[in-house]
Amino acid sequence: MFLANEGKSMKDLQSLVSPSGHNVGSPESLIRAVGDLLDKTGRQTTDSSAYRRLRTFSGSVPTPTGEENMENWMDQARMIISECECSEKEKRRRIVESLKGPALDIVRFSSPEANALQYLEALESTFGTSESGEDLYFAFRLLRQCHGEALSDFLRRVEKSLTKVVQRGGLSPQMVDRVRVEQLIRGAVESDLMLLQLRLRERKTQPPTFLTLLNEIREAEESEAARRKIKATVKTVQSQEQNLSFAVVSELRAEIQALKTRLCDESPKI
Repeated sequence: MFLANEGKSMKDLQSLVSPSGHNVGSPESLIRAVGDLLDKTGRQTTDSSAYRRLRTFSGSVPTPTGEENMENWMDQARMIISECECSEKEKRRRIVESLKGPALDIVRFSSPEANALQYLEALESTFGTSESGEDLYFAFRLLRQCHGEALSDFLRRVEKSLTKVVQRGGLSPQMVDRVRVEQLIRGAVESDLMLLQLRLRERKTQPPTFLTLLNEIREAEESEAARRKIKATVKTVQSQEQNLSFAVVSELRAEIQALKTRLCDESPKI
């Protein structure tokens, strides 16, 4: 008898049973062994499904079809490195397997002791922007909300620019939360009412983190969208009621005119 897809015989299962607490080969022991095996298999399947593979990056310009450009690839690579709980060797392998052409050559020429983050730094210094941290910080301070752009979308754009500033040494990581709020207040030229609602000016001394601020803004946007929907519905109903009133009045006038005509016709002629 074998466990499906595992190739485990009854003898194998019996070897998994701990002799303490239950007799070897007893039904209770075998059930517990199968449960432990399935639990282990489930964890392995979950770990495998959580694996995220980076798209190909070569550093070629223009970006070839099927490859990521420098900016998008770097964002994904940094996210994987920060979130992955695997070994440093595995992180380096995931980076290398996504590279080809000139980008792969840069990593090959790196120091054998280099870690995954140093791989990314070498690639960014070769294929990334040549702007200094100060230049990026100046550009960050010029960001403004576009016409029709949601405040949450503007915040994401601010965060993306701010991350580059910090990576290039243009700003201390300890200042990130405060500077983010300051730029949001300065650049959100189309969301003054929402900024007042969020009381960001009063919170500059104890600013929220990016995720906290993003959640607050999205909740405010959803509430505003709901209010607009209700307002539009009420306006539609009022318009329908008004049209209905006009129709009723017109009908009454027609009835009155018909009665007048009938009275005139029925009145005796002298």
